[in-house]
Amino acid sequence: MSVIAEIIDTLEYKVEKLFAKSKALEKNNQDLRFELNKATQIIQKQSEEMEALKKQYETLKIANSLLGSDNNKRETKLKINSLIREIDYCIAQLSD
Repeated sequence: MSVIAEIIDTLEYKVEKLFAKSKALEKNNQDLRFELNKATQIIQKQSEEMEALKKQYETLKIANSLLGSDNNKRETKLKINSLIREIDYCIAQLSD
């Protein structure tokens, strides 16, 4: 009978260890998910900041060209022509 009791005690001990490991892994998993969400939010924020900086760069490039810089004059002229076409299109739509 004592052999069976030892086997049961050993089995109970192993089951308790498994539950403890399972809980530790669940906590670790939860921590990793939290870190992943945090990292995802940081990446999203940085992407938005990068887009804003790209727009600001383009605006500054055009402003620099308008101030007489020889760099990017062609791009500025094309942008102005595009804006004029859009304005003309809007005026034509209002005239109809």
